[in-house]
Amino acid sequence: MNKLSIVIPCYNEENNLKGGVLNQVNDFLVKQKFSWEVIVCNDESTDNSLKLVKDFVSEHPGFQVLDLPHGGKPSAVWGGIQKAKYPIVLFTDMDQSTPLKESLKLLPFFEKGYDVVIGSRGAVRQGATLVRKIMAKTFLTVRRIFILPKIIDTQCGFKAFKTDLAKKIFPNLQFFKDKSDKKGWRVSAFDVELLFMAQKWGYKIKEVPVSWQDEDLSTTKGDDSLRFKKESKQMIQEIYRVKRNDLKGLYDQKK
Repeated sequence: MNKLSIVIPCYNEENNLKGGVLNQVNDFLVKQKFSWEVIVCNDESTDNSLKLVKDFVSEHPGFQVLDLPHGGKPSAVWGGIQKAKYPIVLFTDMDQSTPLKESLKLLPFFEKGYDVVIGSRGAVRQGATLVRKIMAKTFLTVRRIFILPKIIDTQCGFKAFKTDLAKKIFPNLQFFKDKSDKKGWRVSAFDVELLFMAQKWGYKIKEVPVSWQDEDLSTTKGDDSLRFKKESKQMIQEIYRVKRNDLKGLYDQKK
C-alpha cells in the first residue's frame, strides 16, 4: 500500500483545531514514504472551525478543505470519500483520540486481501466515563445478538476501506434516504449499517486493536450528556432497524 486518502469530518472543532490536531496529523504524514492526501470536510460549523482549517490548508500541501452543507457526520464523511483519489480511504475523527499513526496497524491487511479494516478500542473503553462504559457494553451485547456478532467495536471512528467499495456502499445508507432536517452534529450509528452491508455483500472485514484515549476538546457540539443519551438511543434503534431491513431483503444485492 503506497497511496492513502484520509477523510476528517469537521463540525465545531475550534478547540481541537487550536489544540494542534492537524499539526499532529501533518507531522506524522510528512515522515511517511507513501503518497497521501487529507480531506477535511466542514459540516457547516457554527464556530471558527472553517477559518482555522482554511488557514492551515493554505500553508500545508496535501491538505484540502470541503465546505459542505450541513448534513451530519455520515454526510461529511461521504463528501470526502467522493473526492478521494487514492485506492484506500481512511476516515478518522478530528480530535485524534485514535492518533493517525495507528493507521500503520491497519494498512498491511489490505495487502492480505481484506476489503475493510477497522480500528477497535476493544470491549473496555479506557478513559471513558462509567456511564459511557455501561452504555457501550449494553450496545455491544444487543448488537452482537442481532447483527455483526463477530465484531467487537463498530463505533470506533477509525476505519479504512478500499475506496471503490466505500463509494459503492455509502450511497445505500438509510441515513441518506431520511429526508428529515439534519440539525446539530448528527452522528447516528451509521457504522453498524455500513459494516453490515459490507459483510452481507461478501467483503472481508478485519478488526484491529488500536490505541484510544478521549482527547476531544470541543465544547460547541451541544450538551455532552444530552448528546450522548440521544446517540445511545439512536444506536439501539439502528440495530433493530438494520435487522428489520435485512429481514425485508432491503440489503440484497440486485442481480
